[in-house]
Amino acid sequence: MPKTVAICNQKGGVGKTTTAVNLAAALALLEVRTLLIDLDPQANATGGLGIEKKEVARSVYQALLEGVPMDSLVMPTKVSGLWLIPSHVSLSGAEVELVGLPEREARLKQVLTPLKGSYEAILVDCPPSLGLLTVNALTAADSVLIPLQCEYYALEGLSQLLETIRLVQDSLNSRLAVEGILLTMADFRTKLTSDVIQEVRRYFESKVYDVVIPRSVRLSEAPSRGVPIALYDPGSVGARAYQNLAERIKENLHVRDARIGQRDTSPDSGEKSDLSGGGTGPEQGSGGPNSVDSDPTQPVSTSSETG
Repeated sequence: MPKTVAICNQKGGVGKTTTAVNLAAALALLEVRTLLIDLDPQANATGGLGIEKKEVARSVYQALLEGVPMDSLVMPTKVSGLWLIPSHVSLSGAEVELVGLPEREARLKQVLTPLKGSYEAILVDCPPSLGLLTVNALTAADSVLIPLQCEYYALEGLSQLLETIRLVQDSLNSRLAVEGILLTMADFRTKLTSDVIQEVRRYFESKVYDVVIPRSVRLSEAPSRGVPIALYDPGSVGARAYQNLAERIKENLHVRDARIGQRDTSPDSGEKSDLSGGGTGPEQGSGGPNSVDSDPTQPVSTSSETG
């Protein structure tokens, strides 16, 4: 069975879609048959893979609300081994339309089941909210990857996301695990970036990937060309960072149980997060912050790119 990973953070502008597109492409280039589902009504992952949004006739909306088979919505991309189920602005109305439907939180899980034999990894780009679309993604997923921007307000709202994950685990999807926390948009010319990384690792320990995604001009340019960074500039620090992340994800494509602890683990609580429990995220010795390759000053994983 493939592993389904929801890429989720209700805060916008944290590198969520950038991570979804570039991680999916990097996995495909590692010969992992990968499907990316764009569940965000903004359809930026769709555009980022070269699909004109206005030319999308059918999207994931038709699967969720009209019962159209998911396999009929799959589109090839410019990356060999990567396929896409596109989004469309019509999906913005799905939150309201789903409310009156039976098993509204499990619609994505139901329509996704027939596809699972065709792929090794399925990534879901969630909308920047904790509404029904995101709950559908968490219900269908084996794990959730949380991109976290290296900025002052990075941890604001994270406790709310973790609480949503706990609620989904308790009532909808007991197997849901935290895949890992990915620090993004890092600028190591500033002390703030180092402070945020230290703070996040202090609370979440081995669940934080040692790979840090840099703030990069090349990463910002790639969507305008309709290709992931691996095709736009494969030698850039951003491309190398996502390649390193994909290698860690590939190591953990099997599913293990990792329930979130029930304590208050927000930064204000003074407690560390209990996110391990044998989970699928980065661990010591395999890419976690305490492993031998976790030095945040290493250029491949942390360098800031200015050109």
